[in-house]
Amino acid sequence: MTAQLLGAPDVAAPLHRTAVRPAVPRTATSIFVMITVVSSLAPGLLPRSSSTQAIVTAVAAALGLALAAVTHRAVSTVWTPPVHLLARRIALCTSVTAIIAATVVDARWQNELRAAMGAAPTSAMHWVEMWCGAVSICAIAVVTGVGLARGAGRLGPIRTICSIIVIGLAGYLAVLPATVSSFTERFEASNTFVDASLTVPLSPGKSGSGGSLIGWDDLGREGRKFASGGAEDAAVRTYVPLTAASTAQARARIAVDELERSGGFTKSHIVIAVPTGSGWIDENAVSGAEDRFDGDVATVALQYSYQPSWATFLFAKSEAKDSADALLDAVLRRIGDMPESTRPALYVYGQSLGSIGGSAAVEAHSGPVCGALWAGPPAGQVVRGDAVVLANTSDPVVRWSSALIAAPPDLSFARVDAPMPRWIPVVSYVQTAVDLISALDAPAGHGHRYGTDQGQLPDC
Repeated sequence: MTAQLLGAPDVAAPLHRTAVRPAVPRTATSIFVMITVVSSLAPGLLPRSSSTQAIVTAVAAALGLALAAVTHRAVSTVWTPPVHLLARRIALCTSVTAIIAATVVDARWQNELRAAMGAAPTSAMHWVEMWCGAVSICAIAVVTGVGLARGAGRLGPIRTICSIIVIGLAGYLAVLPATVSSFTERFEASNTFVDASLTVPLSPGKSGSGGSLIGWDDLGREGRKFASGGAEDAAVRTYVPLTAASTAQARARIAVDELERSGGFTKSHIVIAVPTGSGWIDENAVSGAEDRFDGDVATVALQYSYQPSWATFLFAKSEAKDSADALLDAVLRRIGDMPESTRPALYVYGQSLGSIGGSAAVEAHSGPVCGALWAGPPAGQVVRGDAVVLANTSDPVVRWSSALIAAPPDLSFARVDAPMPRWIPVVSYVQTAVDLISALDAPAGHGHRYGTDQGQLPDC
């Protein structure tokens, strides 16, 4: 009755609600994400696991979203762009199509690499795991980034800058030194690890044997691997660990004495093997040289670090050069005291970081050295000269440098062992940096792994 008196209709009028359209990303967002994600799927040098590719793609997508947000914020301060729903939909469809196409192309490329390297092709589940992982990691990164951005907004610009400065100083003065100290202790402990499968050499021509100046327990992990390899009574192998003396010159003198004791100077050939950062020497190289000279060779090595090569390369590259120079100088002095008719031919070998130290030493003593061989030398770090250079085109170590950002790498000295991707500015640099992680996971003869041909030292 009341409703009728007020003139209301007997039947309630239907409620008209505006249809909620699905959210469509801004045009710039679709474009930025398309560019970064497609770039993350650009062909690389080595086969990748689903987890590695997921991380790379997730970081790329998060970067694209961040760039789009920053660009939108900057443009909005001076101009409010109109909303064109059709343009947004076209950009989104184009982005999705391009990403799907890039995934298909990358799948084919990965299988081509695997076929060239004798590995099994990827399965459909590989890409399902990759995309599920990429979406999950990207979501976490976006949530974290938004949270940090909102926190910074509440603090204000001045407080945010002050917080960043305080956190940065704390990290530099406290966290970084503690982290470096912790890693150093771990590397040092790892160096003392004793592999029970390795046996003490019986041959007096090897370090760690009964008459050696260096005890078996003092050789360190890599020294024990080096000395225990090869035949017992054939070639000479001597190794001086980092703990033998405090300076490179003192360790070099010990190395010469050990080489003298083991009969190394009676051999027709002496090979100075410059280790990698951890003190590791590739057994393929040593056994290859012993086969090359039919056992009439002595290999001597001087450890300068027990940290991984990447850490030594970044923070202590000069130690590799100083150690190689000290050993080469000491051996040359001793050979110079011998009658010319009995002097052995001297060679220098180095792989990766070892090639940097060896190259610098040879450059300083170029005349008396018979020959040199560098395996997998880092890009732009080694003077090739007359040395034999072993480099795989699939090895990211021989490619990666800042010059790769703007120019293709010089691979004229490398052997083609797998399909080579087309160089793309900036993208190739990033992709090669990612491949550095798995450079040693490739099969022998690919990536940063080289075989017994490392022993093919040149004739004098």
